[in-house]
Amino acid sequence: MMRRLLPLVAVVLTLAGCSRTVAGRAVPEMWTADRVAGLAITDGPSGLRENAPAPRAEVTGAGDGQIDRLATAAVEDVQQFWINEFPSLGRGEYRPVANLLSYDSAIGAGKACGAETRGLVNAFHCPSEDLVAWDRGELLPDLTERFGDMAVVTVMAHEIGHAVQSRLSVSGRTILLEQQADCYTGAYFRLVAAGESSRFTLSTGPGLNQVLTTMFFIRDSPGTAVDAPDAHGNAFDRVSAFQAGFGEGPARCARMDESEVDRRVTQETTESATADEGQLRPSDPGARADLEATVRAVFGPDQPPLTTEPVCGDAPASFCPDQGVVALDLEALDRIAAPARDGGLGDFAAFAEMVSRLALAREDRSGRPVEGLVAAQGAACLTGAWAAAIGPGDGQALSLSPGDLDEAVAEMLGRQSRIAADVTGVAVPSGFARVDAFRTGFNRGVEVCANLGR
Repeated sequence: MMRRLLPLVAVVLTLAGCSRTVAGRAVPEMWTADRVAGLAITDGPSGLRENAPAPRAEVTGAGDGQIDRLATAAVEDVQQFWINEFPSLGRGEYRPVANLLSYDSAIGAGKACGAETRGLVNAFHCPSEDLVAWDRGELLPDLTERFGDMAVVTVMAHEIGHAVQSRLSVSGRTILLEQQADCYTGAYFRLVAAGESSRFTLSTGPGLNQVLTTMFFIRDSPGTAVDAPDAHGNAFDRVSAFQAGFGEGPARCARMDESEVDRRVTQETTESATADEGQLRPSDPGARADLEATVRAVFGPDQPPLTTEPVCGDAPASFCPDQGVVALDLEALDRIAAPARDGGLGDFAAFAEMVSRLALAREDRSGRPVEGLVAAQGAACLTGAWAAAIGPGDGQALSLSPGDLDEAVAEMLGRQSRIAADVTGVAVPSGFARVDAFRTGFNRGVEVCANLGR
């Protein structure tokens, strides 16, 4: 839930020109409206290849069902990746995980890593037993039903990432270990997306979206503090870590440390917050006025008026260049702003869609195109810059709350993102590229967005 704070005057004084610089990217920018980390955006098949070699690894408790075959093939493929890549990290040869366990959490299979497997709906790596285990009864079937076969591969790649950490003797807070494993997961999926896996294929459009939505599903809930013993990070942080690995490879992931996570993390102290605090409604005139105040602070004072008249377009929010206004369908926006339990995405998603249309108006005033994929990418970038400028702090008319950035991620991974769409409503085709554009603006500020993709 976004928070409203007063006075409004303080927003203009404190947010103008606000940007945020985050260290970490060590390679030239490779993210464009039609490419992800240098790979063309594709919409082909994703999943196990028809001619994939049959799994050969020994898995305790495995049956002959599709889930175990898929999980075992994933483990073998990920480990082959690490056999090839691990030596480049300077720690010798990769030693494959010694023990694999499949169990049905409804029945159990005794203890693993000191825990009863009955009722353990999970997948995990256990360093003391050099074990990777998974629940074939509930967890993996549920993920497959929701997000497709590549969800299973995502989980296995993450757990093998923890095995890599064990072999590198990495230690630290849970949030570092989890996000570094996310980064290693991204490094593996770059190989698959590039067509270099003998077992799996992955499109950089819908297929990569499946992977990212899986990570979104297993993110921390709003209200989890970054120092909590089991903290993994919110969806925005986890996707950012994944993208670092996808774009820059295993060596980039190996360099991650706690200071980097502390600089990059976007959900600091959230334990007092809950997902049930309520949502701001775009139909509330006061909320819209507060939104306009923050936008003026970030994009400049010359902003087009908001109108509820159907001037142009049929989207919840539309920039109308000929009339110089942003038209709002308040009923549609309120539906988006509803919490997920009521079928919406959350208030931040709705307000971010409004901001993205005001971002296009800014581009139009600057003489830049507002139609086309580059314009769509720029809208997402500028919306991210606005989001960074309303970070938690005193004196801001609107302020980010726990879960807000995850609402933006959910919107951008949807079938039709408006945060990352041009003036005609055509969105950047890859959710991966949408999120990266938003993240670029969030991390690097407004001025970087003007040159994004150009």
